[in-house]
Amino acid sequence: MSDERKHILVIDGDKRSRSLIRMYLEKERCIVEEAEDGETGLPLVIQKNFDLVILELTLSGISGIEVCSLLRQIKSTPVIMLTAEGDEENRLKGFQVGVDDYILKPYSPREMTHRVKALLRRAASNSYLSIEKKTNNLVLPHLVIEWDAHRIRAAGQEVYLTRKEYDLLYYLASRSDKIFSRDELIKVIWNNEKGIDARTVDMNIKRIRDKLNKVSPEAASMIKTIWGVGYILKFSS
Repeated sequence: MSDERKHILVIDGDKRSRSLIRMYLEKERCIVEEAEDGETGLPLVIQKNFDLVILELTLSGISGIEVCSLLRQIKSTPVIMLTAEGDEENRLKGFQVGVDDYILKPYSPREMTHRVKALLRRAASNSYLSIEKKTNNLVLPHLVIEWDAHRIRAAGQEVYLTRKEYDLLYYLASRSDKIFSRDELIKVIWNNEKGIDARTVDMNIKRIRDKLNKVSPEAASMIKTIWGVGYILKFSS
């Protein structure tokens, strides 16, 4: 990790699990705070600027999925979900609400620290921006993407996207009229992250379209599916 100490929140109902995670991460010079449930953890996330949140799926009260969904309405803080349930359905539910990565229990200290470091690196520097710097706002018909402000406007109204949704939309919009395969988007936006597949791309595209469609159906319709190939953002006639 960089010399700057990272601030991480662990929301887990298992005290022993929280203590182990704290021990692993403090060895990496992270500053770690703990919460035992969503009711306690969510206000902390709102009030403070954490670099990353580690979140248990099966919390008492508000579930981990619900906590992540509420968090994504206001912040794009990276989220790792802890779960003993390795089935595809739960992973997909998590990705649908904005989970960035999963760690399956029981996990090793090496896996925990590796995944935390990897996600912090991706959050610190968007993978495609390290290849091609983008500093200008993108002004398209029905859609404005303000890069410096990390803001999306459609039909004059602000649209709130998760970090990955924003990265994906910006990447498509900055290369409009070019078709991208799902594999290419996985490589560029997710850096070939383990567990990310074509359905992850499809779900993110669907969420972007749904959010844009609420304020501007015209903006949403610019993202087109090229069946059997991938996606394109097309605004020219």
